[in-house]
Amino acid sequence: MSAPATSLRRTPFHDLHVAAGAKMVPFAGWEMPVQYTGGLAEHKAVREAGGLFDGSHMGEFRVTGPEALAFVNAVTSNDASKLEVGQVQYSAFLTEQGTIVDDTLVYRAADHVMLVVNASNIAKDFAHIAAQLPRFDARLEDVSDRTALLAVQGPEVERILQPLVDVALAPVGYYRFVTGTVAGVPAIISRTGYTGEDGFELYFDPARAATGWHALLGTGAITLAGLGARDTLRLEMGFALYGNDIDDTTTPLEAGLGWITKLAKGDFTGRAALEAQKAAGIPRRLVGFTLPERNIARHGMPVLVNGAPFGAVCSGTLSPTLNVPIGTAYVPTALAVPGSTFEVEIRGKRVPATVTKTPFYAHASHK
Repeated sequence: MSAPATSLRRTPFHDLHVAAGAKMVPFAGWEMPVQYTGGLAEHKAVREAGGLFDGSHMGEFRVTGPEALAFVNAVTSNDASKLEVGQVQYSAFLTEQGTIVDDTLVYRAADHVMLVVNASNIAKDFAHIAAQLPRFDARLEDVSDRTALLAVQGPEVERILQPLVDVALAPVGYYRFVTGTVAGVPAIISRTGYTGEDGFELYFDPARAATGWHALLGTGAITLAGLGARDTLRLEMGFALYGNDIDDTTTPLEAGLGWITKLAKGDFTGRAALEAQKAAGIPRRLVGFTLPERNIARHGMPVLVNGAPFGAVCSGTLSPTLNVPIGTAYVPTALAVPGSTFEVEIRGKRVPATVTKTPFYAHASHK
C-alpha cells in the first residue's frame, strides 16, 4: 500500500483510478483522484443517486484492552462512555490548550475501539494519543496500512448496495455500523459519510478490496467521484475540513463544535483550557457566508471586519447545488449571527459577505 518515502503514497485502488481515467493529484502525501468525468457531474450524481469515493488514505487506529474505552474518553472531546456497541461518534483530539489536533470518528465494537483520523495527521495523532497511553491498561495499534475504505454516498445507495451485502441495511441507523460481507468480502459497513446524503463507508482488507470496488461499479448505478466533489459536497453541508476550517490554532468552541465537547464528562485533554475560554467568552466563531453574483472566495483570501483585517477565508466554492458562492470564515462572536456582514478581499476587490446559517443545502433527513 505504501510507496518509497520520497514519493506519494498510493491506495489499493490506485491502478483502478488510473484505468477509470481519473485526474490524479497530490493530497495529504497521497496520490488521489480529484475527478473523473468532472467535479460538477460527480457532485450531482451523489446528490441525486450515488457516488463512490476512495477513502483509503484515511488512518485507522485500533484500541484494545480492559481500559480501551476509558483511554479513548480521556483523549477525545466527546463522551465515548455513552457509546453503545455498534455506534459511531464524531469527536476530536485536543491539545492541553484546547485547540484541535484532529477530528476523528470513534467506533465502539464489542472487543475494541476504532479511531478514524485524517490522512495528513496519522503520525501526529498516533504520537499525541500514545503519549497518554501509560496511564491506562490499553493497547494502541496503527492499522491504517491494513485497512481499505470505500464510501458510497447518495439517496439511492441503500437500495443499490443491499443486494451485494449479507446483512439488512435498513435497520442500520445513522452513525451505526455492522460487520458483514460486501460481494463476499468481509467488511465493516458503517452508515456514515462526509456528503450530507445517506450512504455507507465500507472498511475492507486491502488485499480483497478491489472485489468490492468492481461489485459496486458493476451495478451500473454508482458514479465514481473524486476529491473535488467530496469538497463541494461537504462544504454545502458546512462540515469542517481539517487544515482549512479547524486546526491546532482553533478550539472546538470557536469552530461550532461545542456539541462534541462534553465538559461535564470528567477529565480529558484540553478540558481546563476550554472551561476557561467558555468562562471568559469565546472571542470568535466559525460561520458560513454567501457572496453576491459570481464572487467566489477561496481558502486564504483576506477577511476584513469594519475595514480591518480579521483572518482569512477557511473554505470557499461556488455551490453546485445552489449556484451561489459559499464559504466559511472566523469572525468576531458578535457578528456570528445570520444577516451580519463583513468583507472578503478577492483579487484586490473588497466584496461584502453575508453570514448564513449552515448547512447551506437543505439535505434529505437521515434515518
